[in-house]
Amino acid sequence: MEMKLIFTNKGKNAIGNFENEELIEVFTRYSKTLMKKYDLVVSVPSEDNRDITADGTINVHLNDVKCDVQTFFKELARDVKVPLKKRLDAGETLDGVFKAELVK
Repeated sequence: MEMKLIFTNKGKNAIGNFENEELIEVFTRYSKTLMKKYDLVVSVPSEDNRDITADGTINVHLNDVKCDVQTFFKELARDVKVPLKKRLDAGETLDGVFKAELVK
């Protein structure tokens, strides 16, 4: 299964402060942590995410899904908000980070 995470306007501002490799690392790390709680396998392939900031999306692959995917991504959005907020300018807020959309 493939999912596309579409960043909100505020999410796009936040990811603009990161390099592409850093974003892949953040999403991979937080996904691996959540995989201990949820029954699925997530990968964030670099070949499908060449320019996350310009695209405003990140593509993830899911395998062996035996849980509620929307709940997983809701929790992932909450978790990745922490490192993204650290690079925002003072006074900027970050409410929603992304919306998950099924690709196939």
